Amino acid sequence: MKFKINRDHFVTGLSQVINVVGTRASMPILSNVLIEAEGDTVSLTTTNLDLGIRARIKAEVSTNGTITLPVKKLATIVRALPSNDTTVELSGQNRVKITSGGSVFQIMGLAADQFPPLPTFADQHNFSLAQKDLSGLLKKVAYAQSTDENRYILNGVFFNFGEGKLSLVATDGRRLATAEKTMTIGEDEGGSLILPAKTVAELQRLLGDAGEVAITFNDRQVSFVTQITKNDTGLVDNIRLVSKVVEGNYPNYRQVIPKETVHRVDIERELLLECVGRAAIMTSDKSSSVKLTVGNNEIEISASSTEFGEAHEKVAVKYDGPEVKIAFNPQYLSDPLRALSDDTVHFEFKDDMSPGVFKNKEDFLCVVMPQRLS
Repeated sequence: MKFKINRDHFVTGLSQVINVVGTRASMPILSNVLIEAEGDTVSLTTTNLDLGIRARIKAEVSTNGTITLPVKKLATIVRALPSNDTTVELSGQNRVKITSGGSVFQIMGLAADQFPPLPTFADQHNFSLAQKDLSGLLKKVAYAQSTDENRYILNGVFFNFGEGKLSLVATDGRRLATAEKTMTIGEDEGGSLILPAKTVAELQRLLGDAGEVAITFNDRQVSFVTQITKNDTGLVDNIRLVSKVVEGNYPNYRQVIPKETVHRVDIERELLLECVGRAAIMTSDKSSSVKLTVGNNEIEISASSTEFGEAHEKVAVKYDGPEVKIAFNPQYLSDPLRALSDDTVHFEFKDDMSPGVFKNKEDFLCVVMPQRLS
């Protein structure tokens, strides 16, 4: 194996695949990247058995071949190389020489035949949409995933293709976020999956503002293939992400969404986010709640704690209903507001013991459970 490659392109390729590798791999080979040189490209593949990723980069391949190298050490070496012109060649049994300018590195690897291949599977469902649309949907819901390992079904984002739309849902039992995108879906083409949190994070990192993403899945696995739209990175064709799905039935999230909220206030999103952030400064571990008092054409955002003191701030709104006081965890208020880009959000509520609901004009909803007023 021997090839010449642009150092910056090599760094880009490695950065696309390195995050999949954990700090404590169950087998030494899982700490390595599979390098396959053929034709005019080099393929880079990593896996942790649950999640795998492959990226291809441009190169001048003079001798085809394969090897696996420790990906984190390799990435450190490549980033430190003094010249863009880099040569990589197999110099002995599982030994690779990397030459750049006056620098020469010898790095030991493992045979490629030990590397677990990315799974191939019989697909049952195929869909495609713009990368920016899927990225936007994930941003609107991903923060609401559960981190409780005992509730593994909630440790991810639920994808549902049906009823002419793609719906994404995440919940940790204290808040629930949903976002939707209209799509053309045939009557017999629908399906659903639960994407694990690790894969959600990796997918969010990979998705760009241009190009399409193809989604293929069955009951056990899912594949995302993202188009490459930037030609100056050295990346070729696409990046393929393959993951196991969370097996099990996602709970009926629709029953959590209040059927009746009674009152609604329209408010500037960024203004409310800033007010909640300022009030949260005065919260403590023992008293981590922000109170919203809605009445007389204004919202008062306040917080207090015995350790630090209190904060109050009033914002004018259009509201002529009865005064209602509701307390929330400030993080649960800030996360959906931060995830949106709309100028105005709708805040709906019923009383001080009922959930609050954030909505935008069309495709987003977030239910937030209240806290007891002290």
